[in-house]
Amino acid sequence: MIKRRSVLTQTASLAALATLPLGALAQKNKDSIVLAMALEPSPGLDPTGGAASSIAEVTLYNIYETLTKINPDGSVTPLLAESWEVSPDLTTYTFKLRKGVKFQNGEPFNAQAVKFSFDRAGAEKSTNKDKRTFANLTTRAVDENTVVILTKEIDPDFPFLLGQATAVIVEPKSADSNMTKPVGTGPFKLENWVKGSSITLSKWDGYRNAPAIKLKKATFRFIADPAAQVAALLAGDVDAFPRVTPRSVEQFKGNGKFQVVVSGSRAKTILAINNKKKPFDDVRVRKAIAMAIDRKAVIQGAGDGYGAPIGSHYPPSAPGYVDTTAINGYNPEKAKALLKEAGVTTPLEVTITLPPPPYARQGGEVIASQLAKVGINAKLQNVEWAQWLSNTYGGAHNYDMTIISHVEPFDLGNFAKPDYYWGYRSTKFDDMYGKYKTTANAKDRSKLLGDIQKQLAEDSVHAFLYQPQWVTVANKNVKGLWKDMPIFVNDLSSMSWS
Repeated sequence: MIKRRSVLTQTASLAALATLPLGALAQKNKDSIVLAMALEPSPGLDPTGGAASSIAEVTLYNIYETLTKINPDGSVTPLLAESWEVSPDLTTYTFKLRKGVKFQNGEPFNAQAVKFSFDRAGAEKSTNKDKRTFANLTTRAVDENTVVILTKEIDPDFPFLLGQATAVIVEPKSADSNMTKPVGTGPFKLENWVKGSSITLSKWDGYRNAPAIKLKKATFRFIADPAAQVAALLAGDVDAFPRVTPRSVEQFKGNGKFQVVVSGSRAKTILAINNKKKPFDDVRVRKAIAMAIDRKAVIQGAGDGYGAPIGSHYPPSAPGYVDTTAINGYNPEKAKALLKEAGVTTPLEVTITLPPPPYARQGGEVIASQLAKVGINAKLQNVEWAQWLSNTYGGAHNYDMTIISHVEPFDLGNFAKPDYYWGYRSTKFDDMYGKYKTTANAKDRSKLLGDIQKQLAEDSVHAFLYQPQWVTVANKNVKGLWKDMPIFVNDLSSMSWS
């Protein structure tokens, strides 16, 4: 028998629910999210086996974890490590590991897994983009929960490096299949990958702190076309688009349904120049190219004004930055004189290889127009991401110039690599960088860092363009988006719905 009191209570509850907006009802218990990315991870889902930052955007801190974690403000805190100690000479790090952690295949996380991961990253056949760094490490498993790492190169930023995607801890038995069947210790596991369309991650109930994870499912959709990005957001097909094409942003400002988050970065967008190839092996030609370019116009054309000019391979937001933008400042007349001095017959025919991101394609048009004014005819060659990785970045480095954003926070060491894709070699730089890596005193390191930036600018290794600012457009009720992005990551563990 139904009591009158129960009927009245139910009726009152239904009436109260009827007064709530439909959106509030839908989102109160919402536990899934759809994010979008411009590029699909390639060649797979193992960030230790590919250079594309899109791999980390899906997997870092979600599927895989690291000893340390990099936070939005650039600080570093423990993750798989509970704590660590550093020797006075900065060459020995002792990590105490978190106990009771398991990989998603049931295998235990321990010191042996850490040693395996770092030895693998530095091995002869490693394809890890930070292979050189890991090759200089000696990792010792003292006991199940203690790891000692000895490094041949002093690097006060070592804990930061260990929070990046190249330092993820992999499970030894499953490591070789991580490209397609990733296994980590993180709160999410791979549910489905529809090539060319989307990747879906689902919450892993075996995670050590599963109750703290609010989302049960996250889908990453791949949308390269700026118009399609806008349409997906407006239609509600996408809940959040981190690092959306800036040209799309204005129409979302002032729209109460969305939030627009402008983030700082440690990225450097450059017109990379093949230093080994004639006539680019002549510093006068490289300087002419740099001086022909109006950085502010490029920022407006490629990033819709979201960026800050740079004169070297170091962003203004990073510690130790010095302003080198005047060294090869915009000066078309001097650019013409330098080309003449170098014996270059104009018009000089060159090719600029452009990967898919809009900043590259749009920036290429602006730069080609500027170069034409000093007697350099630039043919724009659009390539897919896989082609850029294999032919420009890898392989025979078959290119003249290319536009690319290097998003790694601390990557000056690439200029000391003899086989790196831009072919720069300088004994003077190598000596400076060697001293920087082995100097413990902070004041001395800061001076060396400034000298390094000036040297790269004087050598005009590239036409250094700008530090990009990343823009995220999201449903106003999405919580936990990163305010700043020292690294490329979509940390699902912090996300929820209001």
